[in-house]
Amino acid sequence: MDQRGCGNSTPIVQDDLDHLSENTTQALIEDIEDIEAVRQHLGIQKWIVTGGSWGSTLALAYALQHPSRVLGIALVAVTTSSREEIQWITEDVGHIFPEAWADFAEAAGAEPKERVIHAYARRLAGQDREDARRAALSWDRWESTHISLDPSWLPGPMFEDEQERMTFPLLVTHYWANDGFLVEGQEIIPRIHELNGIPAYLIHGQRDVSGPVVTAWRLHRGWDSSRLIVIEDEGHGGTSSMAALTRAVQDIAALL
Repeated sequence: MDQRGCGNSTPIVQDDLDHLSENTTQALIEDIEDIEAVRQHLGIQKWIVTGGSWGSTLALAYALQHPSRVLGIALVAVTTSSREEIQWITEDVGHIFPEAWADFAEAAGAEPKERVIHAYARRLAGQDREDARRAALSWDRWESTHISLDPSWLPGPMFEDEQERMTFPLLVTHYWANDGFLVEGQEIIPRIHELNGIPAYLIHGQRDVSGPVVTAWRLHRGWDSSRLIVIEDEGHGGTSSMAALTRAVQDIAALL
């Protein structure tokens, strides 16, 4: 099950920019090729929902919209795509990598008073595809920098394949420039108490610089039926985190 516009879903987003505005969190939840349609097609009444990184945001948004369909939730590298999280990963984490961030911000080509994330979103979705390629390269360099403290990090670009290198930041900036399409009462953390009673595991690496563990901790604090598992020696996911995810699903299934 691939998000519309990427992976095995066609058309690839940069080949169909006129429909980019239709790629939203709400569309993914109800998409003809996505979560609810798959559940209905398979005849599943309730299921355990899992996700990692952006997938954890989508899993939480889905659960909040359809709690009666959810038996349990198991998440790794937990995010909610809040304005605060987006501000951190695109600007504030520059306090740790000042030189790289200065290059990233300058390369954004931001207009006066334009946020860095909005500048990249504008250029990556623009009609000048050569300019979009330059923006994608700058984004790739920044991503490769802020994940560099992760114990699993390997030197080099995130994406060697140009299509992947273009698709990833185009969708990331589209969602982040719109606060994950989770605004005006749809923000996740203020609503997380609505999932009380649904068993959940929140698995996060202590060394995750890009998405600090504070997000998982805040969710846990407001979610009585959740359990927070901090993997001390990992960053934004890793083998221990994925093993913990498997155990979490098994533990939830054992409760049924």
